[in-house]
Amino acid sequence: MLISRPIFAQPVDINKEKLLELLQAEVQEYNKAIATDKGDWIVKGFIDVAKNIYTITIDTKVVSKVMEILLIPAFYKFAEKHDLTLELPPQQNFYPDLSFTDNKTGLKYAVDIKSTFKDSANKIKSLTLGAFTGYFRNRESSKNTLYPYGSYEAHLVLGVIYSQIEKSPMEKTVYTIDELQEIESVIRDFQFFVQPKYKIASASPGSGNTKNIGSTNTISKLINGEGVFASLGEEVYDDYWTNYLTTDMANSAGIKRPYTNLKSYLEYKERAISALAGKKDVIEKLSAEDEAESAETDIINEDEVDE
Repeated sequence: MLISRPIFAQPVDINKEKLLELLQAEVQEYNKAIATDKGDWIVKGFIDVAKNIYTITIDTKVVSKVMEILLIPAFYKFAEKHDLTLELPPQQNFYPDLSFTDNKTGLKYAVDIKSTFKDSANKIKSLTLGAFTGYFRNRESSKNTLYPYGSYEAHLVLGVIYSQIEKSPMEKTVYTIDELQEIESVIRDFQFFVQPKYKIASASPGSGNTKNIGSTNTISKLINGEGVFASLGEEVYDDYWTNYLTTDMANSAGIKRPYTNLKSYLEYKERAISALAGKKDVIEKLSAEDEAESAETDIINEDEVDE
Protein backbone atom coordinates (compact mmCIF):
# COMPACT_ATOMS: atom_id res chain seq x y z
CA MET A 1 0.00 0.00 0.00
CA LEU A 2 1.43 3.38 -1.02
CA ILE A 3 1.18 6.25 1.43
CA SER A 4 1.05 9.75 -0.01
CA ARG A 5 3.18 12.30 1.83
CA PRO A 6 2.89 16.08 1.42
CA ILE A 7 5.70 17.62 -0.53
CA PHE A 8 7.04 20.88 0.90
CA ALA A 9 9.01 23.36 -1.16
CA GLN A 10 12.63 23.57 -0.05
CA PRO A 11 13.55 27.01 1.35
CA VAL A 12 15.64 28.95 -1.15
CA ASP A 13 18.88 30.71 -0.27
CA ILE A 14 18.03 34.23 0.90
CA ASN A 15 19.93 37.38 0.08
CA LYS A 16 18.58 40.92 -0.08
CA GLU A 17 17.64 40.63 -3.74
CA LYS A 18 15.83 37.32 -3.19
CA LEU A 19 14.01 38.58 -0.09
CA LEU A 20 12.81 41.60 -2.05
CA GLU A 21 11.55 39.32 -4.83
CA LEU A 22 9.75 37.03 -2.35
CA LEU A 23 8.11 39.89 -0.48
CA GLN A 24 6.98 41.56 -3.70
CA ALA A 25 5.26 38.33 -4.68
CA GLU A 26 3.87 37.83 -1.16
CA VAL A 27 2.10 41.19 -0.89
CA GLN A 28 0.16 40.58 -4.08
CA GLU A 29 -1.99 38.21 -2.01
CA TYR A 30 -2.62 40.64 0.86
CA ASN A 31 -5.75 42.18 -0.62
CA LYS A 32 -7.48 38.90 0.21
CA ALA A 33 -6.53 39.33 3.87
CA ILE A 34 -7.74 42.89 4.34
CA ALA A 35 -10.39 43.63 1.69
CA THR A 36 -13.75 42.32 0.53
CA ASP A 37 -14.34 41.19 -3.04
CA LYS A 38 -15.52 44.75 -3.77
CA GLY A 39 -12.26 46.22 -2.51
CA ASP A 40 -13.64 47.60 0.77
CA TRP A 41 -11.62 47.31 3.97
CA ILE A 42 -12.85 44.42 6.10
CA VAL A 43 -12.50 46.52 9.27
CA LYS A 44 -15.73 48.34 10.09
CA GLY A 45 -14.95 49.59 13.59
CA PHE A 46 -14.42 48.47 17.17
CA ILE A 47 -16.78 46.25 19.14
CA ASP A 48 -17.34 46.19 22.90
CA VAL A 49 -18.56 43.37 25.14
CA ALA A 50 -22.15 44.56 24.70
CA LYS A 51 -21.70 44.03 20.94
CA ASN A 52 -21.90 47.73 20.15
CA ILE A 53 -19.83 48.78 17.13
CA TYR A 54 -18.04 52.12 17.00
CA THR A 55 -16.90 53.30 13.59
CA ILE A 56 -13.20 53.61 12.96
CA THR A 57 -11.61 56.98 12.24
CA ILE A 58 -9.82 57.81 8.98
CA ASP A 59 -6.83 59.07 10.99
CA THR A 60 -3.78 57.69 9.17
CA LYS A 61 -1.97 56.63 12.36
CA VAL A 62 -4.95 54.58 13.53
CA VAL A 63 -5.46 53.05 10.09
CA SER A 64 -1.76 52.20 9.83
CA LYS A 65 -1.66 50.43 13.19
CA VAL A 66 -4.82 48.39 12.55
CA MET A 67 -3.48 47.47 9.11
CA GLU A 68 -0.26 46.22 10.70
CA ILE A 69 -2.19 44.09 13.22
CA LEU A 70 -4.23 42.51 10.41
CA LEU A 71 -1.10 41.52 8.50
CA ILE A 72 1.10 40.23 11.32
CA PRO A 73 -0.19 36.61 10.99
CA ALA A 74 0.69 36.70 7.29
CA PHE A 75 4.20 37.95 8.10
CA TYR A 76 4.76 35.05 10.50
CA LYS A 77 3.58 32.54 7.87
CA PHE A 78 5.95 34.12 5.34
CA ALA A 79 8.86 33.82 7.77
CA GLU A 80 8.11 30.17 8.53
CA LYS A 81 7.74 29.33 4.85
CA HIS A 82 11.20 30.71 4.02
CA ASP A 83 13.10 29.56 7.14
CA LEU A 84 13.29 33.04 8.62
CA THR A 85 12.84 34.25 12.19
CA LEU A 86 10.53 37.24 12.51
CA GLU A 87 10.94 39.67 15.41
CA LEU A 88 8.68 42.62 16.19
CA PRO A 89 9.97 45.79 17.89
CA PRO A 90 10.02 45.68 21.72
CA GLN A 91 8.12 48.95 21.99
CA GLN A 92 6.39 51.63 19.94
CA ASN A 93 8.47 53.90 17.69
CA PHE A 94 11.35 51.42 17.50
CA TYR A 95 12.94 50.62 14.14
CA PRO A 96 12.07 48.54 12.18
CA ASP A 97 8.50 47.21 12.21
CA LEU A 98 9.69 43.76 11.11
CA SER A 99 13.12 42.17 11.58
CA PHE A 100 13.72 39.02 9.53
CA THR A 101 16.73 36.82 10.32
CA ASP A 102 17.82 34.06 7.96
CA ASN A 103 18.09 30.93 10.12
CA LYS A 104 20.84 29.52 7.92
CA THR A 105 23.13 32.53 7.61
CA GLY A 106 22.12 34.75 10.53
CA LEU A 107 21.79 37.73 8.19
CA LYS A 108 19.18 40.31 9.18
CA TYR A 109 16.76 42.30 7.04
CA ALA A 110 14.71 45.33 8.12
CA VAL A 111 11.19 45.94 6.82
CA ASP A 112 9.22 49.05 7.73
CA ILE A 113 5.47 49.17 7.10
CA LYS A 114 4.23 52.44 5.64
CA SER A 115 0.71 53.41 4.59
CA THR A 116 -0.77 56.48 2.98
CA PHE A 117 -3.81 57.51 0.96
CA LYS A 118 -4.21 58.68 -2.60
CA ASP A 119 -4.39 62.40 -3.24
CA SER A 120 -5.17 61.92 -6.94
CA ALA A 121 -4.98 59.17 -9.55
CA ASN A 122 -1.17 58.88 -9.46
CA LYS A 123 -0.22 60.89 -6.37
CA ILE A 124 -0.21 60.16 -2.65
CA LYS A 125 -0.72 62.69 0.11
CA SER A 126 2.64 62.11 1.81
CA LEU A 127 4.91 59.37 3.11
CA THR A 128 7.91 59.55 5.46
CA LEU A 129 10.63 56.92 5.56
CA GLY A 130 12.08 57.31 9.05
CA ALA A 131 14.65 59.54 10.71
CA PHE A 132 17.86 60.70 9.07
CA THR A 133 19.40 61.41 12.49
CA GLY A 134 19.95 59.11 15.49
CA TYR A 135 20.35 55.44 14.55
CA PHE A 136 20.51 56.32 10.83
CA ARG A 137 23.76 58.20 11.40
CA ASN A 138 25.12 56.23 14.34
CA ARG A 139 24.75 52.82 12.75
CA GLU A 140 26.27 50.88 15.62
CA SER A 141 23.80 52.28 18.16
CA SER A 142 20.88 50.26 19.50
CA LYS A 143 18.97 53.32 20.68
CA ASN A 144 15.37 53.11 19.39
CA THR A 145 16.17 50.09 17.23
CA LEU A 146 15.81 46.34 17.75
CA TYR A 147 19.29 45.89 16.26
CA PRO A 148 21.79 48.56 15.13
CA TYR A 149 20.91 50.03 11.73
CA GLY A 150 24.22 48.87 10.29
CA SER A 151 23.58 45.22 11.23
CA TYR A 152 20.82 44.85 8.62
CA GLU A 153 21.71 43.66 5.13
CA ALA A 154 18.84 45.62 3.58
CA HIS A 155 16.28 48.22 4.57
CA LEU A 156 12.96 47.65 2.82
CA VAL A 157 9.62 49.44 2.86
CA LEU A 158 6.37 47.50 2.62
CA GLY A 159 3.90 50.12 1.49
CA VAL A 160 0.12 50.23 1.44
CA ILE A 161 -1.68 52.85 -0.66
CA TYR A 162 -5.45 53.23 -0.35
CA SER A 163 -8.37 55.51 -1.12
CA GLN A 164 -10.35 57.27 1.61
CA ILE A 165 -14.10 57.75 1.60
CA GLU A 166 -15.09 61.27 0.61
CA LYS A 167 -17.08 61.97 3.78
CA SER A 168 -15.73 61.25 7.26
CA PRO A 169 -17.75 58.66 9.20
CA MET A 170 -20.21 59.74 11.89
CA GLU A 171 -18.10 58.71 14.86
CA LYS A 172 -20.89 59.51 17.33
CA THR A 173 -23.09 56.84 15.75
CA VAL A 174 -23.14 53.46 17.52
CA TYR A 175 -24.18 50.39 15.53
CA THR A 176 -25.30 46.91 16.49
CA ILE A 177 -24.08 43.61 15.08
CA ASP A 178 -27.25 43.39 12.98
CA GLU A 179 -26.33 46.72 11.36
CA LEU A 180 -22.80 45.66 10.42
CA GLN A 181 -23.47 45.70 6.66
CA GLU A 182 -24.71 49.30 6.93
CA ILE A 183 -21.32 50.58 8.11
CA GLU A 184 -19.29 52.05 5.28
CA SER A 185 -15.60 51.10 5.18
CA VAL A 186 -13.47 54.23 5.65
CA ILE A 187 -10.80 53.07 3.16
CA ARG A 188 -10.73 50.87 0.05
CA ASP A 189 -8.87 50.02 -3.20
CA PHE A 190 -5.53 48.88 -1.79
CA GLN A 191 -2.21 48.76 -3.59
CA PHE A 192 0.76 47.01 -1.97
CA PHE A 193 4.40 47.42 -2.88
CA VAL A 194 7.83 46.50 -1.50
CA GLN A 195 10.96 48.45 -2.41
CA PRO A 196 14.37 49.22 -0.90
CA LYS A 197 14.01 52.41 1.12
CA TYR A 198 16.62 54.32 -0.89
CA LYS A 199 14.83 53.60 -4.17
CA ILE A 200 11.67 55.47 -3.14
CA ALA A 201 13.29 58.27 -1.11
CA SER A 202 13.21 61.89 -2.17
CA ALA A 203 15.89 64.52 -1.55
CA SER A 204 13.61 66.50 0.79
CA PRO A 205 12.45 65.88 4.36
CA GLY A 206 8.98 64.44 4.90
CA SER A 207 7.42 67.79 5.69
CA GLY A 208 8.55 71.23 6.81
CA ASN A 209 11.57 71.18 9.10
CA THR A 210 11.09 67.57 10.22
CA LYS A 211 14.04 65.20 10.57
CA ASN A 212 12.40 62.41 8.57
CA ILE A 213 13.30 61.34 5.05
CA GLY A 214 10.60 62.08 2.52
CA SER A 215 9.51 59.83 -0.32
CA THR A 216 8.46 60.34 -3.90
CA ASN A 217 4.76 61.23 -4.06
CA THR A 218 4.15 59.55 -7.42
CA ILE A 219 2.38 56.20 -7.03
CA SER A 220 3.96 54.56 -10.07
CA LYS A 221 7.44 55.52 -8.83
CA LEU A 222 6.71 54.09 -5.39
CA ILE A 223 5.50 50.80 -6.81
CA ASN A 224 8.38 50.49 -9.28
CA GLY A 225 11.14 51.91 -7.07
CA GLU A 226 11.92 54.90 -9.27
CA GLY A 227 12.75 57.66 -6.78
CA VAL A 228 15.63 60.09 -7.34
CA PHE A 229 18.19 57.86 -5.61
CA ALA A 230 17.24 54.70 -7.52
CA SER A 231 19.70 55.46 -10.30
CA LEU A 232 22.22 57.24 -8.04
CA GLY A 233 22.58 54.26 -5.72
CA GLU A 234 22.35 53.55 -2.01
CA GLU A 235 25.82 54.92 -1.27
CA VAL A 236 24.84 58.37 -2.55
CA TYR A 237 21.53 58.14 -0.65
CA ASP A 238 23.36 57.31 2.58
CA ASP A 239 25.89 60.10 2.12
CA TYR A 240 23.23 62.67 1.23
CA TRP A 241 20.98 61.98 4.21
CA THR A 242 23.77 61.30 6.71
CA ASN A 243 25.10 64.81 6.15
CA TYR A 244 21.82 66.63 5.51
CA LEU A 245 21.01 69.51 7.88
CA THR A 246 17.67 71.20 8.43
CA THR A 247 17.63 74.94 9.04
CA ASP A 248 17.31 74.37 12.80
CA MET A 249 20.19 71.88 12.83
CA ALA A 250 22.45 74.31 10.94
CA ASN A 251 21.47 77.23 13.18
CA SER A 252 22.17 75.18 16.31
CA ALA A 253 25.62 74.32 14.96
CA GLY A 254 26.22 77.94 13.93
CA ILE A 255 26.95 77.02 10.33
CA LYS A 256 25.43 77.49 6.91
CA ARG A 257 23.50 74.56 5.45
CA PRO A 258 25.91 72.75 3.09
CA TYR A 259 23.10 71.83 0.68
CA THR A 260 19.32 71.74 0.45
CA ASN A 261 18.67 69.59 -2.63
CA LEU A 262 20.47 67.30 -5.08
CA LYS A 263 21.75 70.17 -7.22
CA SER A 264 23.36 71.99 -4.30
CA TYR A 265 24.59 68.63 -2.94
CA LEU A 266 26.45 68.06 -6.22
CA GLU A 267 27.91 71.58 -6.08
CA TYR A 268 28.98 70.99 -2.47
CA LYS A 269 30.74 67.74 -3.40
CA GLU A 270 32.35 69.26 -6.48
CA ARG A 271 33.81 72.13 -4.42
CA ALA A 272 35.45 69.63 -2.07
CA ILE A 273 36.77 67.53 -4.95
CA SER A 274 38.11 70.63 -6.70
CA ALA A 275 39.86 71.82 -3.54
CA LEU A 276 41.56 68.43 -3.13
CA ALA A 277 42.39 67.90 -6.82
CA GLY A 278 46.08 67.10 -7.44
CA LYS A 279 46.89 67.00 -3.72
CA LYS A 280 46.75 63.27 -3.07
CA ASP A 281 50.53 62.87 -2.54
CA VAL A 282 50.66 65.94 -0.29
CA ILE A 283 47.71 64.73 1.77
CA GLU A 284 49.19 61.25 2.22
CA LYS A 285 52.53 62.77 3.31
CA LEU A 286 50.87 65.19 5.76
CA SER A 287 48.64 62.43 7.13
CA ALA A 288 51.64 60.18 7.81
CA GLU A 289 53.46 63.05 9.55
CA ASP A 290 50.39 63.86 11.64
CA GLU A 291 49.91 60.23 12.72
CA ALA A 292 53.62 59.95 13.65
CA GLU A 293 53.40 63.16 15.69
CA SER A 294 50.28 61.89 17.48
CA ALA A 295 52.04 58.62 18.30
CA GLU A 296 54.99 60.52 19.80
CA THR A 297 52.59 62.61 21.91
CA ASP A 298 50.92 59.46 23.22
CA ILE A 299 54.30 58.03 24.29
CA ILE A 300 55.23 61.28 26.08
CA ASN A 301 51.89 61.33 27.90
CA GLU A 302 52.36 57.71 29.01
CA ASP A 303 55.84 58.56 30.37
CA GLU A 304 54.37 61.47 32.34
CA VAL A 305 51.74 59.18 33.88
CA ASP A 306 54.45 56.66 34.92
CA GLU A 307 56.38 59.41 36.71
